Amino acid sequence: MRLRGVSKIGVDNEENNSMPLIRAHPNEWYETRTLSDGVTWIYEPHVVPFFRCNIWHIRGRDRDALVDSGMGVVSLREFVPIVSERPLIAVASHTHYDHIGAHAEFPERAVHAAEADYLAHPTRDNVLIDPYVTDEIFTALPPLPFTCQTYTVKAAPATRILADGDSVDLGDRHFEVIHTPGHSPGGIALWEAVSGILFSGDIFYDGPLIEETIHSNAAHYIASMERLLKLPVRLVHGGHFPSFSGERHRELIEAWLKGKGRM
Repeated sequence: MRLRGVSKIGVDNEENNSMPLIRAHPNEWYETRTLSDGVTWIYEPHVVPFFRCNIWHIRGRDRDALVDSGMGVVSLREFVPIVSERPLIAVASHTHYDHIGAHAEFPERAVHAAEADYLAHPTRDNVLIDPYVTDEIFTALPPLPFTCQTYTVKAAPATRILADGDSVDLGDRHFEVIHTPGHSPGGIALWEAVSGILFSGDIFYDGPLIEETIHSNAAHYIASMERLLKLPVRLVHGGHFPSFSGERHRELIEAWLKGKGRM
């Protein structure tokens, strides 16, 4: 079977009956979908859903925002034109590899203070490349020269350090920074009160949550979820999996908190 937009590499022979490796072409690495509210969903279709980061582009009057940037194995600016059309600030919801891989491509970069050092000095350990990046997370490998063994994230020192209560101002749109530690120490969500839109990062999405990494803290996780539950959310754009309604937001958090004995 041949996947759309990919080419086979490797050699078949009688001694090796395994399927040949497959690599995606660079211009097939990203896909985009235009949503409502000036939001564009960018994602990497050849990464399996559980590991596939959502990259959110938000259109503003004076400038745009990018919430997370994927693995960075193919240039985001070169192959997704919308991110280079206008002035843009790249915001890291947190600094795990799948969310900051292309941040170095953008001159304006924002991150919470608790993870600024990871963005400036990423290693295979501190951005969780090890143990998560293996061939098994792909349906097609990124273009050469990528290999899982040599993959790294480029250093992207922040030009703005974020704190709880700060605002990301796009001119006509203002997103409040909500510090949401638990999944990672410097995790943040962006909240637009006027529209009821929440960009939640990895603290919360409609899928299996990761609560036990080297960066996780169970008590902080509970406090962050209790805080998010109080927001009058209309729509959630999470760090993984599809977006969902405010009703689903409340249903999922209440079920999660009940499982922790908090409701």
